[in-house]
Amino acid sequence: MKTECNSMLDENEVARYVRKAMNDYFKDLDGEDPSCAVYDMVMNCVEKPLIEIVLHHAGGNQTRAAELLGLNRNTLRKKIQQHRIK
Repeated sequence: MKTECNSMLDENEVARYVRKAMNDYFKDLDGEDPSCAVYDMVMNCVEKPLIEIVLHHAGGNQTRAAELLGLNRNTLRKKIQQHRIK
């Protein structure tokens, strides 16, 4: 399944957006250090819309969304609460 998923999504396109956003972020900092952990910041920015879109695609069915995301349903519920997703 992972092989099929890699061929269906142009990983380079997603990576290109991330690279551009991160380059812009560091450019805006103008040599200053980030005020927070960059990894956590990016993951939090990406995770919420990802979960929202997958939940919408699954018709609000958390079990199905968890399957699509490759997560345990309880993990998905925890992330939904963390991000305050309705």
